Amino acid sequence: MSDYYSQEFHGPYETFELGDFPLENGARIRGLKLAYATFGTLSPEKDNAILFPSWYSGTSKILEQAYIGAGRALDPGKYFIILVNQIGNGLSSSPHNTPPPFNAARFPALAVADDVRAQYRLVTEKFGLEQLQLVLGGSMGAQQTYQWAVQYPNFVRRAAPIAGLARTTPHNRLLVSTFIEAITSDPAFDGGWYERAQSVHRGLRRHARAFVAAGLTPAFFNQEAWRDSGFSSLEDFIIAFAENHFLPQDPNNLVLLASKWRDADVSRASQGVLAEALARIKAKTFVIAIQDDGFFPLEDIAAEQALVPNSELKIIPSIWGHLALFGLDQGFNKAIDAILAELLAVA
Repeated sequence: MSDYYSQEFHGPYETFELGDFPLENGARIRGLKLAYATFGTLSPEKDNAILFPSWYSGTSKILEQAYIGAGRALDPGKYFIILVNQIGNGLSSSPHNTPPPFNAARFPALAVADDVRAQYRLVTEKFGLEQLQLVLGGSMGAQQTYQWAVQYPNFVRRAAPIAGLARTTPHNRLLVSTFIEAITSDPAFDGGWYERAQSVHRGLRRHARAFVAAGLTPAFFNQEAWRDSGFSSLEDFIIAFAENHFLPQDPNNLVLLASKWRDADVSRASQGVLAEALARIKAKTFVIAIQDDGFFPLEDIAAEQALVPNSELKIIPSIWGHLALFGLDQGFNKAIDAILAELLAVA
């Protein structure tokens, strides 16, 4: 089995070393490293930078493949695009690549706000930026986008949270808890002390099936839309698409990311008052929802968007539901490009 986290599989990336990094919960990560990839050239005025954090189970490579290209909204001929891998995703510091004794199940829990503080250091210390023209991200990337806009309101000129929430709802927390339990209930998981990640394959397979069952629309299954992508049966699709995506990944990494997703809440610094937190946003914001998203329903996204000043709600239909983010629906790709181009054109 190929190494999911190898540079060969994920393309070239660089690392930024932050030293010992204090976390929101009082713990710290020793020798924190952020993995990132850049596309395009930073202008002399440093006024063309875009930050795009990764989502759950994804890395900078999938963002590159699905969203960046000449003639697209995120055109490296126009912009300097920084794709940053969130802590725990396997390329940045994570349970599987941290040396003992703080590896595996001993890797500390962390919050989305920790990622954003680390990313702030990356863009200011490494690139000398004073403003980002756009921060965007899908799913967990949307959580980071909201955190950026709330935590550093003067730094973010435009924001595009895509298919994600600033604070997880009870429904979403329950859903993500089932993903975690699918992995950890495998006896081979052994409290996170497995010797080989692939020994937890039963839990990873259960997780993959739960993920696609909720992440895709009922119409995708009922209309056998998987046939359009060349799969011979539903089972073939689940194995080749979903299990193939998760089986090479490290279970502790996934559990860490999912726990961070489940507990995301930008209102922590506002005594739990979400409206007060979102009112801090100064960026021109396009809140983008996928119409039939089983992870982050449209009504939940719309309720938060109503609390964001100077924002607009943009809705994209896709039979792929939440998993349209992967870039396999060309209709979604065209729609997201048009929306991002519109946002980037705002003075």
